[in-house]
Amino acid sequence: MKPSPSLTARELATQPDCWRRAARTAAAAPGLPAPGERVAVTGCGTSWFMAQSYAALREAAGQGETDAFAASEFPLDRPYDRVVAITRSGTTTEVLRLLGALRSRAGTATLAVTADPKTPLPGAADEVAVLEWADEESVVQTRFATTALAFLRAGLETHGPLPADTVEQAATAAEGSVTEPLPPGVAEAGQWTFLGAGWTYGLAQEAALKIREAAGAWSEAYPAMEYRHGPVAVAGPGRVVWAFGPLPPGLADEIAQTGGTLVADDIGGRDPMADLVRAQRLAVAVAESRGLSPDAPRHLTRSVILRG
Repeated sequence: MKPSPSLTARELATQPDCWRRAARTAAAAPGLPAPGERVAVTGCGTSWFMAQSYAALREAAGQGETDAFAASEFPLDRPYDRVVAITRSGTTTEVLRLLGALRSRAGTATLAVTADPKTPLPGAADEVAVLEWADEESVVQTRFATTALAFLRAGLETHGPLPADTVEQAATAAEGSVTEPLPPGVAEAGQWTFLGAGWTYGLAQEAALKIREAAGAWSEAYPAMEYRHGPVAVAGPGRVVWAFGPLPPGLADEIAQTGGTLVADDIGGRDPMADLVRAQRLAVAVAESRGLSPDAPRHLTRSVILRG
């Protein structure tokens, strides 16, 4: 009898519907950044990587200067019109401390995006967007993180120039990512490097983190143009290079010469968020192939709550 899918696998498979609901929610959500505002986006771990992707998307859309910081590294002396904090649990110590510090600063509005309505966030942020349907039991984040990004991405679509159906197109593509076979040989590899550019670099970092979290395996992430500047030295047979979005000219040939396996956009125009779903599935497959449970990652808890 085939074993039941892990909790992580079941949760990540629900992402297409979560993204569609996030897009509908964003259409009437208060507190989303307005065009022209100077914005900072923050979070920890996975949420920080989603912050990076959103920041790059917003700037590329011409909607205003947007920075992304780990909550513990936020520059409090730098002025912003709005700060967006992404936190699945709403209890992460660094995020709550940051919002507390911003609370007393005039001229900076705050929006927290979370999955749990029963947190300290309503008293810490000016506005709170609760994506409760995307909450997870898993320690390893999958659907909440991408749903938060879909929510913020849909907010950009309302102001243009992004097509108004971008998130819908991503959700449709993700339906295939949930069911189609993984590329041959990738789950059996011994090392994985993920590449991205612009907003997809945050996705690449998140994909690498998923491999490390779920399987305790060797994974890295780099901006695609930086890959030649040293990291290509680890490429070789039995190792994978996975690209989110187009590769720089000539890089595919260089990777082929190393004997490494390249995974790139093989169906033409796959939305990078949908490709991240495949990478999440890869993380689960690698964990299970090593006799590990992706639902019980080593040394991790669902939320980092510091004492003192």
